[in-house]
Amino acid sequence: MAKKQAFETGAIRNQMGKTPYREHSTPMFLTSSFTFPSAEEMRDTFAGQAEGIIYSRYSNPNTDELIAKMCAMEGAEAGFATASGMSAIFASMMAFLKMGDHVLASRAVFGSTHQILTQLLPRWGITYTYVEPDQPETWADAVRPDTKMFILETPSNPGLTLVDLRAAGAFAQAHDLILNVDNCFATSYLQRPLDFGAHLSVHSTTKWTDGQGRVLGGMVLGSKELIDEVIFFCRHTGPAMSPFNAWLLSKSLETLGVRMDRHCANALALAEHLESHSDIQNVSYPFLSSHPQYELAKSQMQQGGGIVTMEVKGGAERAMRFLNAVELCSLSSNLGDTRTIVTHPASTTHSKLKPEEQAAVGITPGLIRISVGLENIEDIMHDINQALEKSR
Repeated sequence: MAKKQAFETGAIRNQMGKTPYREHSTPMFLTSSFTFPSAEEMRDTFAGQAEGIIYSRYSNPNTDELIAKMCAMEGAEAGFATASGMSAIFASMMAFLKMGDHVLASRAVFGSTHQILTQLLPRWGITYTYVEPDQPETWADAVRPDTKMFILETPSNPGLTLVDLRAAGAFAQAHDLILNVDNCFATSYLQRPLDFGAHLSVHSTTKWTDGQGRVLGGMVLGSKELIDEVIFFCRHTGPAMSPFNAWLLSKSLETLGVRMDRHCANALALAEHLESHSDIQNVSYPFLSSHPQYELAKSQMQQGGGIVTMEVKGGAERAMRFLNAVELCSLSSNLGDTRTIVTHPASTTHSKLKPEEQAAVGITPGLIRISVGLENIEDIMHDINQALEKSR
């Protein structure tokens, strides 16, 4: 019996078959379409009676390799690669929802996911109810006869609230719901939602999967039965990942493990440092012992991830002075880069939420989200310390 490969080995060695040139690294297949040796084979391929690649909006050797890698990482039967993380989120909803359906969603979701739930889905007669992510005992009160899906992200962006995946899996099974988990913050390396009963695991591969701020991409993973529905939706609406981006992302996965080890180590060290800083009101990081869900984090994540949040004393004005004072860190709304990035969620990623909606998910005027990069941790700490000092 063959030895089961470790995560890092599979990420490096799971490649598509070699072409006649016997290349060591997978080549790019920058073609929109593919040819057939005969009319009969073309007919049979379109009919689904023969294996073959038709068109890069449907599939491509590069996207196929990326999907196969991520399926192996998360224990999924199938997947589909999309052009961005939000197209993956949208596809994971609309492949299954119809007029009259009702959705449960964790209150702590990304700003654009909130906009889909509150502004777009109602246009098609799909309703939603928010539930508290850390109060599973209250979820059943929100279930209706027409409830079809439960959407959540854990850890949440940016509040780093966790959802108990075991409880969510059992809840979805009991109420016959599709459990749809945004796994972007944790990555395939740190968390496998399908192991806990999730039906879909969704990623913005733009973030840690790429890890270098180069490309956009998304991924939906799950059972073949469910992913067939996602494929049907995406093939006919068009949010397919480009072969070039898939090629880059597949190469990025080869270093995901070693990168996340460093991101997590840096993030924990920074969180522990900031906890004792006199200018900081509150620090949040899942593997910080003071995090209210520390034990839950340890039970369902391998490490705490690369995001730290801190609330500076002095509110929004102090937060803006801090951001303007950083020298090493980047100001950007992105995350998951080799470079450390600082963001003010209340005025950027979650600015479309009303003040009371921001407060409900832990976004305060002084909250700063730090995507901790791969720089030397002493240099990261120095920059944040000097910016805190200058912003007083």
